Amino acid sequence: MFKKTCIFLLIAASLIIAGCSKEQVMDGPDMVGTPEYIQIDQETAKEMMGRDDGHIVIDVRRQDEFDSGHIPGAVCIPNESIETTPPVQLSDPDQVILVYCRSGRRSKEAAQKLADMGYRNVYEFGGIIDWTGEIVTESQTENKTEEIDQVAVLVIRTNDTTFYADLEDNSSAKAFIEKLRNEEVIIDLHDYGNFEKVGPLPWDLPRNDETITTQPGDVILYQGSQITIYYDENTWDFTRIAKIPDITKDELLEAFGDGNVSVTFSIEWRE
Repeated sequence: MFKKTCIFLLIAASLIIAGCSKEQVMDGPDMVGTPEYIQIDQETAKEMMGRDDGHIVIDVRRQDEFDSGHIPGAVCIPNESIETTPPVQLSDPDQVILVYCRSGRRSKEAAQKLADMGYRNVYEFGGIIDWTGEIVTESQTENKTEEIDQVAVLVIRTNDTTFYADLEDNSSAKAFIEKLRNEEVIIDLHDYGNFEKVGPLPWDLPRNDETITTQPGDVILYQGSQITIYYDENTWDFTRIAKIPDITKDELLEAFGDGNVSVTFSIEWRE
């Protein structure tokens, strides 16, 4: 009887030990890890960064290390700052989170802490010292931001005169910018109604028509397919796409002359 009891206890103990062991998670041929977070190689990380799934890449090194060079688009959340409270940058526990550091030690620690906090899609992919993709510095990132903040100005050239017009903030002006982004366009304008020069566009633009009383220097989109430069007043429903500031009727008439005139439209970028 004693012998049977011992055998039973040994079997029960072995079952308990087996039940406590962690099950390995497999998620694709290149992914291995634990139920807490998934470790992936850097090629898999690159592929995941190319997805449009709302993922976030976090660099868990110190801020000075991050500034000296990091993966484009990464957010700096130092490992030392990750404790028991979810970081403000990570508001969605189901978001895909890609974690790296310098060599892979801190990223594993951070990934585990995030998993412990309840983040369910944490992927750790090692250190930037092994990264073969693009790396940018903080100064480069700031320069890119400055380029994005540049403002488009409409350039209007006729005969020997150049005007610079401030573009409106509407879909018509934005579509016009896109058309002129890569090349200028030359349009033949003619007089109409003793208050404007008008000519056909080579393409249609979206309309944002409203009742407007024009002023000298207004650049107007008419019926989505014609562009007009006004040198006098006229009230009608159409879309203003730009405005030549501080210009008079006489100055415009002197530049454009009588009758037909070829006008070149282009875009210039300014800070």
